[in-house]
Amino acid sequence: MHKSGFVNIIGRPNVGKSTLMNALVGERMSIITNKPQTTRHRIIGLVSGDDFQAVFSDTPGIIDTPSYLMQEAMNRFAHSTFEDGDIMLFVTEPAEKYEDEDPILQRLREVQVPLFLVINKIDTLADEALLQLIQEWNQRIPFTETLPVSAMQQTNTDRLLQVILQHLPEGPAYYPKDQLTDRPERFFISEIIREKILLLYQQEIPYSCEVIVTSFKEDTTKNGDPLIRIGAEIFVARKTQKSIIIGKGGGAIRKLGMEARKDMEEWLESKVFLELHVKVKENWRNDERSLKHFGY
Repeated sequence: MHKSGFVNIIGRPNVGKSTLMNALVGERMSIITNKPQTTRHRIIGLVSGDDFQAVFSDTPGIIDTPSYLMQEAMNRFAHSTFEDGDIMLFVTEPAEKYEDEDPILQRLREVQVPLFLVINKIDTLADEALLQLIQEWNQRIPFTETLPVSAMQQTNTDRLLQVILQHLPEGPAYYPKDQLTDRPERFFISEIIREKILLLYQQEIPYSCEVIVTSFKEDTTKNGDPLIRIGAEIFVARKTQKSIIIGKGGGAIRKLGMEARKDMEEWLESKVFLELHVKVKENWRNDERSLKHFGY
């Protein structure tokens, strides 16, 4: 018997959904920073064995009051996970508070498939407080399973994966068994650059940027070693943001390129030549044509 299914990970921004998926899949699928709204798209990661395939889906955190059309699109990605999952993982963390009438909880109460409560960041909590938290959550919603984990330290994530596989329904493999994701290489290259923008720049700048990979060419160095030449464009919403991304004498964008290239070389297992350009696309976060072009 072959088991398979879609395992959808939901929750608010910054509770560790991306870290959890990376731990479950065993690969870097989603970028991780301590800033909210790091994940913008729905990203699939695959775990396959001889007799099973789990299709994990990491989504943007649900934003209570979207400020831009882009955030509305991110919410659509997140809400779509309520409709097509065979198993749902609701991720929360100890410091998080939910009102009973919160729309997320209302949707969770209507879920018809196995629903797991995943309490992340348990390394920040004493055992007694954790037991009380589990009890409180299960009084509010009848979860199928409750699993406390630390996704960052990979505590209990193996156990979580075992329980997920036990609950998978019978079904075929949806993707080739050697495939890790449904996204192309260019997507992950753009995500690496965006991660570095989130880490290196302050305030509104990272949230005003979008990255498009314009070229990806395999080549060789003078010594005959493999080399990948990558060109990417960073779009910002205002001219002042362009000068901040570039920095004085181009120092900031050089640092960005160096940091991104290091991660790309590790991920692609090849030398990388990276060329970055910054362009202004006024108010792109509220422009439907721009959003469509950027894949929202």
